[in-house]
Amino acid sequence: MPLVEHLRELRNRLAKGMLAITVVSVVVAFYSQDLMSFLMHPVPRCTKGLGESTGGHCAVIAYTDLLSPFTTTVKVCFMAGVIISSPIWLYQLWAFVAPGLHRHERKYTYWFVSAAVPLFLAGAWLAYTILPISMRVLLGITPEGSANILPMDKILDFIVRMILIFGGAFELPLLLVMLNVVGIVSGRRMIGWWRGVVMGVFVFGAVATPTTDPFGMIALAGPIVVLYFIAVGIALLNDRRRGRANPDAELDDDEASSLDLTPQSIGDVEPVPAAPALPEQVGGGVDGTPSARYNGYDDIT
Repeated sequence: MPLVEHLRELRNRLAKGMLAITVVSVVVAFYSQDLMSFLMHPVPRCTKGLGESTGGHCAVIAYTDLLSPFTTTVKVCFMAGVIISSPIWLYQLWAFVAPGLHRHERKYTYWFVSAAVPLFLAGAWLAYTILPISMRVLLGITPEGSANILPMDKILDFIVRMILIFGGAFELPLLLVMLNVVGIVSGRRMIGWWRGVVMGVFVFGAVATPTTDPFGMIALAGPIVVLYFIAVGIALLNDRRRGRANPDAELDDDEASSLDLTPQSIGDVEPVPAAPALPEQVGGGVDGTPSARYNGYDDIT
């Protein structure tokens, strides 16, 4: 297709995706209260008033300005619309990209998506599960005689950030498997990285989790380490399968493959015919040397 046709198709695909997000967001708006209650469930709420001491046991959820209830509800509905309508706009994106891919590239994409979605959902579920414990740990630092008054929009940002960090981190082992499939990283090299990877994952868990508590770091780093070793096992099996198909696949760049010099293999090689010789050169040059001419042309011509 011409470039203009590609741009027109991209516009139509994006319009369909945005329409799906808008429709789903409007429908979710009718259930916004139930959705807000679901998102606020991990927060230990207090039954006392704003001016009373809550210590580190619970928190009071409040709106900080006049427009905060409206903007927070719109943000939650839009976020839910993007998530719920993801099969529609992801299909539109795939329908635009798929015609330019080869058959094996489509096959790898199907496998990648089939594994990426459950891994992301598992990370999101784990984040939502440990949120009550993490919040109790953070609220427990509050001294007695003080009250925890948490803005609603800050709590939602905190929860969404936790879910995205956990869901995205669970995709790291899948990325390593894809690098092994395309031949960039071998399983043997991945197993040699395990000390640095374990250390880096725990450092990442300590820095990336907004809770800054040891429980959140361990809850994020532990499953990622387990998934890493599962990815290493898959990579080793894939390397072994690739080695059976190609005996020279495991050789280094400067290592020569072994030659098969058995009589049977030598007999299968066809002899290379000798190059035909030019007929005898006739004539002579200006200085008496033989002239290299054949059919009226010299050898350079």
